[in-house]
Amino acid sequence: MHQDGAFEHIDALAFDTLAVRAGQRRTNEQEHGDPIFPTSSFVYASAAEAASKFAGDEPGNIYSRFTNPTVQAFERRLAALEGGERCVATSSGMAAILSTALALLEAGDEIVASRSLFGSTVSLFDKYLGKFGITTRYVELGNLEEWAAALTPKTRLLFAETPSNPMSEVVDIAQLSKLAKEQDAWLAIDNCFLTPALQRPLELGADLIIHSATKYLDGQGRAIGGAVVGRDKELEEVFGVVRTCGPCLSPFNAWIFLKGLETLGLRMKAQSENALQLAQWLDAHPAVVRVHYSGLESHPQHELARRQQRGFGAVLGVEIKGEREGAGR
Repeated sequence: MHQDGAFEHIDALAFDTLAVRAGQRRTNEQEHGDPIFPTSSFVYASAAEAASKFAGDEPGNIYSRFTNPTVQAFERRLAALEGGERCVATSSGMAAILSTALALLEAGDEIVASRSLFGSTVSLFDKYLGKFGITTRYVELGNLEEWAAALTPKTRLLFAETPSNPMSEVVDIAQLSKLAKEQDAWLAIDNCFLTPALQRPLELGADLIIHSATKYLDGQGRAIGGAVVGRDKELEEVFGVVRTCGPCLSPFNAWIFLKGLETLGLRMKAQSENALQLAQWLDAHPAVVRVHYSGLESHPQHELARRQQRGFGAVLGVEIKGEREGAGR
């Protein structure tokens, strides 16, 4: 360990150790747990030091909209868990998607995305990015031929949630990455339903990972937040958006997410096991028409899910006999 509390040889540590210790920078108080820094600004020994830090000539905290020790600890830890060079935290998962789009895209660019996206993501792409000349084409998540056919010279971003919510559809991330690279486009994967405990998209060729930290990174429904993970080059652009536009994560929420990460591996393992048992029970239930869960061998993409995931997650879809009325009962 360095004198400032930073762990050396971080890649050699096991996932559950990273989840507890990665990103820590202990203060002179030698605290065991991660501290919260609920401050908007910081003080300096001299005007010259302040000027140097504000100019970027010297590292250090400036203003908590974009430099806060608690937020930075969360960013370092999540980047370590995902195997990314850098993480930028945001105020929500939607803020993470918006910040990524503002950082990397411009008028005339095109997005190709899966149809099975979160509804607010579709609204963001169509209603708001569309205002500024960024268009989106939608394809079936698991159909690589549709993805390939939708690409044009203007395509700059491929965006997918895998597995999808709630149908548990899966796309081959490695193959999608090849399509993106051939097009000189970025591939962004929303990984919030599996988390790095069960899937690491960067290892499969993705360029960017999007998180709604609100979901399983916290795991207990206590706070709203988001994050983008990837290479430093792209993340510096995302950081610029957060610094300038202000969709930043609060120190208190960052601290909650740090505590959530400490149990991430254990929680995702237990929740996946429970979901599989529930899916198997529902699959045999006389009132059920179909269960959508990639952990079931009957799922059409079960083998792909087994290959690129370390578990199947805790979200499943169920079709009940009697359609809407039956489901309501």
